[in-house]
Amino acid sequence: MKAVASCNLAPYIYSEHLSSPNDRPGVNILLLLILLIVIFMIAVSLVLLVIGPVLLLQPYRRTSEWYRQRTDILHPTHLKLPFEDILLKTKDGFDLSCWLIKAPQPARGTILILHGVSESKIAGLKIARQMYEVGYNVFLYDSRRHGESGGKFCTYGYHEKFDAQLVIDYLLTRADLFVGKIGVFGWSMGAAVALQLAAIDSRVSAVVAESGFASLRTVFDDYQKRIIKLPWHYLRNIVIKRSEFLASFRANDVSPMKAVRQIHIPIFLLHGTEDGLINYDYSERVYKAANHPKEFWLIPGAKHHDMMEVGGAEYSRRIIEFFEKHV
Repeated sequence: MKAVASCNLAPYIYSEHLSSPNDRPGVNILLLLILLIVIFMIAVSLVLLVIGPVLLLQPYRRTSEWYRQRTDILHPTHLKLPFEDILLKTKDGFDLSCWLIKAPQPARGTILILHGVSESKIAGLKIARQMYEVGYNVFLYDSRRHGESGGKFCTYGYHEKFDAQLVIDYLLTRADLFVGKIGVFGWSMGAAVALQLAAIDSRVSAVVAESGFASLRTVFDDYQKRIIKLPWHYLRNIVIKRSEFLASFRANDVSPMKAVRQIHIPIFLLHGTEDGLINYDYSERVYKAANHPKEFWLIPGAKHHDMMEVGGAEYSRRIIEFFEKHV
């Protein structure tokens, strides 16, 4: 009898449990939340798949019109600097718009100036004047996909370091130019390009790298968190994988941190404590990873684009003395 009673009650108990009115609302809400999260992730992924590579690979071009609203120094002639307009063609067929500011010969050496993302060679004119005034040839150019240069994509040094090699090749063909030792000054993206160039080209004698990043992946994480407020590496990887395919490059190879381990020439890293675009921690990491000889200067109160203004006379003095010592 006990066995029969047990068998009769079991289906009732099981059925009552399934139909409990207290359980269904919680399950339904949980399923709805999961569904919404999945839909949100799919939507964000699709949006980033389209616009992410555009933001990464095709930064806004700052032309002379953009600079005209902020400065009256738009051309070497505005600083009474002698110059040549030069057009170089990259190995993959893009034109690079360049200025050569030729010092009285024989020059003390030659300085390449590499600008930051979205910027152009116009942004380097002030430091170019200072280098020229102490006796250096100065070469400025618009990086690919910037200013007046051609190119569809910006790869933050992956292809750009070979463009910089092309510039050195060209300079060494000039019979009328005493090139001497070659120094490179770059800020932001230009700092990353300068260090990646020095890692592959022994013709570079010294590098000044201002406000640079440690690797493309880490700095892109920062931008992602700042722009779309989502820290997930999953989203970053979607954008980077698509970008790598479009621009034929490897994001992991864009790493000043890795590059400095292969550099044995003098490098001078500087950064501002109030840089809101690229944290000064990145320059500190690169400095720690670098070989000697090396220097590091953290400028109190300086942001990403006002290092020269905040650093004042000491900024110019330190950079000039560094190049005088090593170039």
